[in-house]
Amino acid sequence: MELETAFAVIAGVLVVSALAAGLVERAPLSFPMLFLGLGFLIGDRGLELISIGLDNQVLTVVAVVALALVLFLDAVNLELTELRRDWLAPFLVLGPSTLLVAGLLAGAAVLLLDFPAVLALLLGTVLASTDPVVLRDVVRDTRLPRSVRQTLRVEAGTNDIVVLPVLLVLIAITHADLGGPTEWLIFLGQLFVLGPAAGFAVGAAGSWTMGWIDQRFPIRREYQSVYGIGLVLGAYVAGEAVGGDGFLAAFAAGLAVTALNQTLCDCFLDFGQVIAEMTMLLAFVLFGALLSTMLGTIPLLPALALAVLGIFVIRPVVVRSVLRVGRAGLSRYARQFIGWFGPRGLNSLLFALLVVEEGVRGGEELLAVVGLVVLVSVVAHGATATPFSGWYARKARQETLAEERASTAAELFTHAPDDVPRVTPAELAKRLAAPHPPLVLDVRSRSEYERDGVRIPGSVRVLPDQVAEWAADRLRDQPFVLYCT
Repeated sequence: MELETAFAVIAGVLVVSALAAGLVERAPLSFPMLFLGLGFLIGDRGLELISIGLDNQVLTVVAVVALALVLFLDAVNLELTELRRDWLAPFLVLGPSTLLVAGLLAGAAVLLLDFPAVLALLLGTVLASTDPVVLRDVVRDTRLPRSVRQTLRVEAGTNDIVVLPVLLVLIAITHADLGGPTEWLIFLGQLFVLGPAAGFAVGAAGSWTMGWIDQRFPIRREYQSVYGIGLVLGAYVAGEAVGGDGFLAAFAAGLAVTALNQTLCDCFLDFGQVIAEMTMLLAFVLFGALLSTMLGTIPLLPALALAVLGIFVIRPVVVRSVLRVGRAGLSRYARQFIGWFGPRGLNSLLFALLVVEEGVRGGEELLAVVGLVVLVSVVAHGATATPFSGWYARKARQETLAEERASTAAELFTHAPDDVPRVTPAELAKRLAAPHPPLVLDVRSRSEYERDGVRIPGSVRVLPDQVAEWAADRLRDQPFVLYCT
């Protein structure tokens, strides 16, 4: 790709994403749909403006930067989404669903595409990853219960850490160049110990150094933003340098920031998120151009059958079953909603490209099949995000849903205590008439609040699933009373 062409593609991504943002939020449309379509349009099977091959260095660089940033931010966001203490329950429930989906997809690949067992397992593993880009509009829709949005965010942010190690081990098995137990122990040690340890060290030392220097010689926010990007790339390089995996190292670097209670400037989190999204959208364009030349190399009908089976049957059934077994406090609407929104997207394409770059036999066919599944998923999930979210929001306005009582994903898997202190109406009236009255928070469910016209004078309306977030910086010493359903 020539320099001018590369700049033109980048310019197109930036301009189109800005101009189309309002339309995408309101229409049954998503950015991945838009930019994959743009890639097909300008690729070799369209206007022939760009030509992308599997050995294209621009695609490789964009893919590495996008995935490293996503993994690092996912790890850092574990703290921001209040999962530092309560991550275990949702992780244990959602982790098995990822492995079950991978196994069932692998079986389908053997039956429908006649893939060898290991290649089928690679395909199932790659397609078990859910995409945070396609989910972005869903998890930002504040009409939906916060616990459900966070459950989807947790799954999209953690299942890559289930998928990636399995993927790397399967790639090593295909090479068959690790003969004895000693070689395997060395490989696994580099993969799961040295690489993550190097990334963890970069994240811990880097975030601590920035905090220490900033306290003594204040650093401008724009430089702190750039510094965070440097940490991500530094962690990736450190992981590769010790013989491990750079992506696991990038995740470990973000985990170090969370686990050690270090802080990075919120300016970096905002800036990093923007850079990650723009990089991912650029990657969608490049992958669209690449896939336009690859889809004709695979048996179309069996691949479409795999896509339909994985998206419309396997994922929804597995996730709903796991949530039921895990005794999550969810309504049937929430189970249907979470079960449906498991989109395949950029992460699956990046993992498939990794398989190709590692020289796995049949890797190109695997990438083409993954590309077709991603296309079906991007269209199906992108077109249903707005109407399905609206349907679920209407259900929440019509009746009280169990998930509205939880503020976090973890609370869905734990039982709330029954010994909550209660205040009678007469006692509340007496307290409100005292010199230092408590603040009354009206935290009734959406449906109950709209149906009942009774309001306590001076009360503050807060959605029940957003109480903890709202009160974090407001109710430090002030007494309060909750008016609930």
